[in-house]
Amino acid sequence: MSEIPADLRAAFDRYERAILDNDLAVLDEMFAPGDETLRGDAAGLLVGHDVISAFRGVRGGVAPRTIQRIEYRPLADDLALLVSVSRFTGGGTGLQTQLWRRGETGWVIEAAHVTGKAQALDRSVWRTVGDPLWQGAWEGPLEGLNVAVKDLFAIKGYRIGAGNPTFLETARPESTTAPAVADLLRGGASLRGIARTDEFAYSIAGDNAHYGTPPNGALPGALPGGSSSGPASAVATGQAEVGLATDTAGSVRVPASYQGLWGLRTTHNLVPRQGMLPLAQSFDTIGWLTRDGNTLQRVVDWCLSYDGSESTESVFGESAGDLPWRFAVPEEVLTHVEPDTRAAFDAYVERLAASENAPEIETVSIGDLDEYFEPFRTVQAAEAWRNNRDWLRAHPGSTGAAVAERFRIASEVTAEAERVARQALEPLRERVQSLLQSAVLLLPTVPGPAPMRTSDPAKVDAVRQATLRMTTPAAVAGTPALSIPLLTVRSQLGPAPVGVCLVSRSGTDIALVRLGRRLAAL
Repeated sequence: MSEIPADLRAAFDRYERAILDNDLAVLDEMFAPGDETLRGDAAGLLVGHDVISAFRGVRGGVAPRTIQRIEYRPLADDLALLVSVSRFTGGGTGLQTQLWRRGETGWVIEAAHVTGKAQALDRSVWRTVGDPLWQGAWEGPLEGLNVAVKDLFAIKGYRIGAGNPTFLETARPESTTAPAVADLLRGGASLRGIARTDEFAYSIAGDNAHYGTPPNGALPGALPGGSSSGPASAVATGQAEVGLATDTAGSVRVPASYQGLWGLRTTHNLVPRQGMLPLAQSFDTIGWLTRDGNTLQRVVDWCLSYDGSESTESVFGESAGDLPWRFAVPEEVLTHVEPDTRAAFDAYVERLAASENAPEIETVSIGDLDEYFEPFRTVQAAEAWRNNRDWLRAHPGSTGAAVAERFRIASEVTAEAERVARQALEPLRERVQSLLQSAVLLLPTVPGPAPMRTSDPAKVDAVRQATLRMTTPAAVAGTPALSIPLLTVRSQLGPAPVGVCLVSRSGTDIALVRLGRRLAAL
């Protein structure tokens, strides 16, 4: 083996020190400038110096380690390959492969691939996990599927944790399994594990003050979306095929959009909620997350027809079941969409309109989105406080700051304010349901790509407010909504997925998934 040139070894050692110290300035200096620099790891590929720099600002430093071995291969006079093996103080080894080029200012990295130490359990994703944790029926239409269950559902012998360690500690083991879980097991799916949720499911960002933030399986360094963050990340990173989740104001649809997944919010009250910890019963509903439409179709055919008898032969037929081949784009939603997302969505609609056997597409008005959001938020808060006030009063200081503030605001909702809000919701529900009699709503799922984990809190809150205004009409109407990963938009971290959402009339959930698959096939 050739001896490593002294100046290259010095550059390597400087880079390693900067890694351990999380010295972002030196790390930026030692990666080649430009849009073609590469960095990859198990989470994905980053392209471009600025994208890599943004990711480093999110990641934080690496665990203490020492370099055990370096292999050097000269590729040209000013080009070299270094492969190094590191041993972590806390156990485990890693592998770093780097392509170095010598320029006028010295050696810089043009491409790197990092294999970190094996992680037996990512506690930001899983509360508990097995292989499987619970074996389902050995045969059935869902055979071979592993499920990540959001930590709001009862599983016999386990406690519900609701994303909060104090709540988990004070809960009792469940004596029965929630029907939504048992139904999947009867169909042949197995339970991979219990996955994290934002505290009490009262968030849509995907962060958790106690257990950390799960990874975004589609966009390293970005928020995963919540409150079904754990199941979504488990599915997006390939640790489960199905995420069993809940959606009150977008908790299935938002993480589906952020992580490039299919996510279905079912018709309100269609799937039994027994054995599920509630947030706001007037809007809570159950849903599923998958990586592809075929898997989601298997799940809904079984879970919503209960005997799997619903035919899927007409998936590419003229009417996609009993839903019209006609779409309505709500103009008010588009005012909350970021420019790049608006451009990508408009281009998608144009392609759809120009496709063979194109559907009818029209723009409609559903009214000011604040008319939906404000009374929705009032009723949600009133119910969330009633559901949790006794426990919160008995355990002050047990929740993270953001969730604590939401519950504080919720505690101030008066009975009169709740009554007025409920009255305001009735005509809005009827308005949306009336539109859905002759068309399916078509809209971007969220304003744009997932925000970076290091985004300014004020910016994240602004995204949250805009997102909720887009997601609440379907929640108010109690109708099914499906997010499909059909758009790709630029972000600070590279190309990012954004979902296209379909909203159809109540009870058409199976047909809605068929319709979504038809669109995805165009």
